[in-house]
Amino acid sequence: MPAILLHLLPATLYTALGLRFWHSRWHAPALSSRPGLRPWERALMLLALLAHGFALHSVFFSPEGIHFGFSLALSLMMWLAMLFYWIESLYARLEGLQTLAMPFAATCSLLPAFFPDPHLLANAGSTLFRAHFVVAMLAYSLFTLAALHAVLMAVAEKRLHGARLSRAFAALPPLLTMETLLFRLIGIAFVLLTLTVASGVLFSEALFGKAFRLDHKTVFAIISWLLFGSLLVGRHTRGWRGRKAQYWTLAGFVALMLAYVGSRFVADVLLGRAA
Repeated sequence: MPAILLHLLPATLYTALGLRFWHSRWHAPALSSRPGLRPWERALMLLALLAHGFALHSVFFSPEGIHFGFSLALSLMMWLAMLFYWIESLYARLEGLQTLAMPFAATCSLLPAFFPDPHLLANAGSTLFRAHFVVAMLAYSLFTLAALHAVLMAVAEKRLHGARLSRAFAALPPLLTMETLLFRLIGIAFVLLTLTVASGVLFSEALFGKAFRLDHKTVFAIISWLLFGSLLVGRHTRGWRGRKAQYWTLAGFVALMLAYVGSRFVADVLLGRAA
C-alpha cells in the first residue's frame, strides 16, 4: 500500500466521525436525550484506531531501525488520546471530548505523510532499548494528554463559573467525569513512567552504552515522578481535586519535559536529531 494511503485512511475515518458527531451531538448539546455511541460508530472508531496504529507501526519500525520525529510524536499522542477515549466511552458519555479531538486526530494522523523524518534512533537494534523507548513515549504522550486535559478542565470550569459556556464547552462531559478521566490518565502514565525511570537506571549501560549518572535529566525525571506520585497519593488519601489537581498535573508535566532530554528536548524529540 502506498505510504500516503496508510495515513489518509485513518484521517478520512476521523474526519467522517467528527462530522457525524458534530451534526448529531453538538447541534443540541442541552438535550438529555442525545444518544451515546451507536454500535456502528464505535466500530468505525475502532477501525480508525487500527488503521492509525498500523500506519504508525509501519513508519516507526523499519529494517533500518526506529524512525522518530516531531510529526510521529504528535501522531502517536493523538492515537493514544483516541484509544483512551474509545475505551472510556464504554463506561461514560464522552461524545463531546471525542468530537473535539477528531479534527486534531485527523490532522496529526496525516502529518507523517507530509513531514517524513529520516532520523534513526541510536541503539535501536537493542530489544531492551526498543522496550524502554516505547514505554517512555507512551508515558510522555499520556502525560502530555493529561496536561492538555487539565488545561481544558480549567477553561471549562472558569467558563462555567462565569456562565459563559459556548456550545463546544456545553457539549463536554461533566467536570467530575473529566476529573475521573484525568486521574486515570495520570495513573496509567505514572506506572509507565516508573518503568521508564527504573529501566533507565537499572540498564543504563546496556541501553545507552554508559554507566548510570545522576545528571539533570535524571533529577528532573525523579522530581516529576515524585510530583505525580504525590498527586495520586493526595487524591487517594485527601481527596485532592479541582484546581489543586490541575496545578499539580501541570507542574509534574513541566518537570517531565525538562527531564526528558533537558535543554535538548526540542532537538532530540521534536526535531528528531541524534541524541
